[in-house]
Amino acid sequence: MTWRMPAESEPHERTWMAYPSAGYSLGDTAEEQHEARSTWAAVAHAVAEFEPVTVVVDPAEVEQARKYLSEKVDIVEAPLDDAWMRDIGPTFVLSDDGRLGGVDWVFNGWGAQDWAQWDKDSKIGRFVVEQSGAQLVDSPIVNEGGGIQVDGLGTVLVTETVQLDPGRNPDLTKADIEAELARTIGAKHVIWLPRGLTRDQETYGTRGHVDIVAAISSPGVVLVHDQRNPVHPDYAVSKRIIELFESSTDVGGRPWKVIRVPAPEILRDDEGFVDYSYINHLVVNRGVIACSFDDPADAEAVEILSAAYPGRTVVTVDARPLFERGGGIHCITQHQPAEQN
Repeated sequence: MTWRMPAESEPHERTWMAYPSAGYSLGDTAEEQHEARSTWAAVAHAVAEFEPVTVVVDPAEVEQARKYLSEKVDIVEAPLDDAWMRDIGPTFVLSDDGRLGGVDWVFNGWGAQDWAQWDKDSKIGRFVVEQSGAQLVDSPIVNEGGGIQVDGLGTVLVTETVQLDPGRNPDLTKADIEAELARTIGAKHVIWLPRGLTRDQETYGTRGHVDIVAAISSPGVVLVHDQRNPVHPDYAVSKRIIELFESSTDVGGRPWKVIRVPAPEILRDDEGFVDYSYINHLVVNRGVIACSFDDPADAEAVEILSAAYPGRTVVTVDARPLFERGGGIHCITQHQPAEQN
């Protein structure tokens, strides 16, 4: 069986999410909990305007979820540790005859980080595969959906700090990872970015997910996070990654058209330098769900995304509460492609 991970811009059957449950993302105070539930719900409702949405909810949170989620959103119950469906859920793929498969990566709390819990979340990939009716594709490597970006033709973007992380795959080489990505998602040409954004390398980060750094909007076209302020440590990170794309090609040998997407102008929050990024958007049927930050760069980002995804309506959701908890809109969603048989 040959599998291919379609581009995010190909037709979807639905989007999957998980709802915050007791712990870090939900928060301790009533105000924090309301903010988390409201923000996850806002993303679910934005997506639901374009395609079906199913939200996995911990049994202890079902009553609260029904208060925040409209009837447009389907709810299924399963025990959860956290709410980052892009990472705990499966990566959906299509067979060579167009049937749906779901890759169940090993999930170990973003490299067995000491603050993370994953005994429940590690079972969500298989659960969602079963719920979707997809064929299970088991993988022995530790990986997350936020750690890969594809063009649907065989190009895959990854970061050395994630797939080669000693806390994830300590005994594997680049060749080992590339072979497994070829088997599971149809990778033919893997581009290794050196690292992710600075904040994402710190406590409560993923150690460098690609989905806040770069996204392939169409074959040969890559959107790259562009930190334009030299005061921010990501100024050097952006420069290095842009240079890498400018000197490389996609699977078809095409030089990349690099579209620089500005970082928000805000540089810091109470914890230090932020990793706010417009790259962390979700492409849906006829639309794009994008992050906003009440920032002067919001409007330019919407303009860039609208041009990069012609014919799609760009809808924004304030993503600051998500980034405060360690991720963005792409991180809390997982798209399920439509079967093509």
